[in-house]
Amino acid sequence: MSGPDAAHRRPEGLDDATVEALGKLSEALEAVEEARGHLYAFHRRTGTADLMLGDAVKLLRDAGHEDLAERVDTELLGRNVIPGHWTFQIVEGYDDNYYSYFKTLEQDARDQLAAGRRHLYEAEMKEDRRTHGRPGHEARPDDLQR
Repeated sequence: MSGPDAAHRRPEGLDDATVEALGKLSEALEAVEEARGHLYAFHRRTGTADLMLGDAVKLLRDAGHEDLAERVDTELLGRNVIPGHWTFQIVEGYDDNYYSYFKTLEQDARDQLAAGRRHLYEAEMKEDRRTHGRPGHEARPDDLQR
């Protein structure tokens, strides 16, 4: 059998408008996933910069610039990036108050409307756009020529 596997075929009676709406909801979640990745990159880069500041303080002291080293040490090293927050707290707030809620609602919508099936819009787009019978255009991994 060619075409999407059972996990990527729309359930009986599911209309085009609903498939399109679920596809757009999935697309929005993908954008949130990307934003979350950037937020984690921000977290990691900011933490790395703070560790580098510790090295800079030592090097400034070793070079005899005690006043500047002390200022970097006490005014910048370990400073909150926004009032009251280090980056881990921003990441946790995003995860707890937005990301997890978004994922739950997207899953609930798929469960309620499409028997939990993912990427129906994309699976149908693939089926429409691929050249049937051509190498490199297989519907599923198990359709590969052996």
